[in-house]
Amino acid sequence: MDRPTALVPVRHISLGGHGPEDVVPDPRGRVLTGVADGRILRVDGLDDPCVARVEEVARIDGRPLGLELLPDGDLLVCDAEGALLRVGLAGGGRVDVLADSVAGERLRFCSNVVALPDGTVYFTVSSRAHPLHDWMGDLVEHTGTGRLLRLASGDAEPEVLLEGLQFANGLAVSADGTFLIVAETGARRLTRYGLTGPAAGQAEPLVENLPGFPDNLWRGAPDGPVWVALAGPRVPPLDLLHRAGPAVRHRAARLALRAPFRPSGTIGVLAVDDTGRTVHHLTRRRSGFRMVTSVCAADGRLILGSLWEPGIAVCAAPGAG
Repeated sequence: MDRPTALVPVRHISLGGHGPEDVVPDPRGRVLTGVADGRILRVDGLDDPCVARVEEVARIDGRPLGLELLPDGDLLVCDAEGALLRVGLAGGGRVDVLADSVAGERLRFCSNVVALPDGTVYFTVSSRAHPLHDWMGDLVEHTGTGRLLRLASGDAEPEVLLEGLQFANGLAVSADGTFLIVAETGARRLTRYGLTGPAAGQAEPLVENLPGFPDNLWRGAPDGPVWVALAGPRVPPLDLLHRAGPAVRHRAARLALRAPFRPSGTIGVLAVDDTGRTVHHLTRRRSGFRMVTSVCAADGRLILGSLWEPGIAVCAAPGAG
């Protein structure tokens, strides 16, 4: 599928907080998200913004990014300020630190997470050079310091599986559980990492030259597609800059961090299957909702999160209506 279709209609639900970077549904069709002040929120009544209910279910001391809801109802939370957390959504929102360092180095910019049925947790670190508030600097400098890590059940510290990733971001598991899909935002690429069989421990491109910068990934039913949030459209001058030397990119990153930033008005999401084939490509120009960093399906709708916006957006799913 090469031609995109319209992403419509878009309906906004204000959260009373800024930057719901990731969105995940619970079994009852409600949506969980985290905002910049550390609150974890649950949103119900998605079909009507006038009656939508926003409830605080937990709070962390840092900045929540990627989320993963566990079968027992607890929530894995990537804290951008340096830790992978497990948060209890019942009984006061207890917060436990699962990992805050690897090989003696403090975790930095923990980004997205998935859990396997055996209790193994995989998560990404977007950059070892730039923190969250300097994310633009990493995309411009093209540092290639992103990582994929694994925390086995019962282990005290994660292990590094992949290094040199270009702004490692979203994660999803293949339908058969044999590989992971890793979003490399800075390379506009989805990478396949083998978990079992002859390809175990090996990485290779699954989809390259995406039409935008992939952010969080989400998969619902195992036989369903992987949804890919596109945080912004392709920027051809940035492609050219990435071919320059490290010193040039470093200077450009410093300039980019001093320049005012406003996201593009073009938003988009993709759905791909485990072969990398595009199942859906949905876009909207001149959107009032900018910088889509996550997408999930709930109650027959697509729900969009954003690092930029003060709320989430509700859209028609393909084939709805």
